[in-house]
Amino acid sequence: MKNRKNNAEQDRAAAFIAGVAEKISESYRTVGGFNHNDGSNLPRESEILQILSRIFELVFPGYGEHEVHSQATLTFSAGNLAAEVYVHLSDAIGRAFQCASGNTPCSCGGRAAEATEKLLAAIPEIRRVMMLDVQAAYDGDPAAKSFDEIILSYPCIKAIAINRIAHMLYQEKVPLIPRMMGEYAHRITAIDIHPGAVLGEGIFIDHGTGVVIGETASIGSGVKIYQGVTLGALSFPKDGEGKIIKGAKRHPTIEDNVTIYAGATILGNVIIGHDSVIGGNVWLTQSVPPETRITIAPPQLTIGKKHKSAKKA
Repeated sequence: MKNRKNNAEQDRAAAFIAGVAEKISESYRTVGGFNHNDGSNLPRESEILQILSRIFELVFPGYGEHEVHSQATLTFSAGNLAAEVYVHLSDAIGRAFQCASGNTPCSCGGRAAEATEKLLAAIPEIRRVMMLDVQAAYDGDPAAKSFDEIILSYPCIKAIAINRIAHMLYQEKVPLIPRMMGEYAHRITAIDIHPGAVLGEGIFIDHGTGVVIGETASIGSGVKIYQGVTLGALSFPKDGEGKIIKGAKRHPTIEDNVTIYAGATILGNVIIGHDSVIGGNVWLTQSVPPETRITIAPPQLTIGKKHKSAKKA
């Protein structure tokens, strides 16, 4: 009796799973969103993060998840890491190009190799600029004790480093991968920088939580940004069919040595002149000339004694 009952339950479960599988399969045909192109699937997040980890190790040797380096083996280690990045990243980029082309004939392999080579060739320059970012964090934060502390623990360094890497690929019009890198940085740092944004040298994003920097934003050198700042867009222009017009400059340009305090929002294709200071919680939709200070009026506070709770009878 017990065996017959178990068999009946198994048959019912099998019939249920078969029905569900058929309905799910039908949704693949009707809804779409099926990641499959004759075996050439889109890049997976896990592989992109592994590649990013290797690139980070090239930028900051010894600070990542790989083995400890010594001065005697740095060249050998860099060569091994660069070779791994070349193989895996060019493959991932090639698949991204192929899938974006709709599997039509394209020079995906050559374009992937070129984009990978440009990124690897830019590592020395990325390292130079990142050390200026580290210096800016050290100079701008009285709590910073050392460069090591900044590289290992400051979210802005991870977010900016990933942006500089992703931006190189974005410039080469690599599909998907730059955004995957940028959204990973957003997830682990709470700093949202679109890979299209252009960053100057010596950028410091203090604390960083809630900072949003849009695709066409341009930030000069020596800029300091505090938490909760948005460099965003106004309402998007649309074409005659009511569709958003893409590709236009729609985010702010921040010139050199500007400080933007916590909670400020700057929207649209405006220019903030060099050496300006934008105060906390300012809402700004117009350009300002160099050496300008913008603040909002202090809030009116009501200050009084705390009411004592009534004594129990």
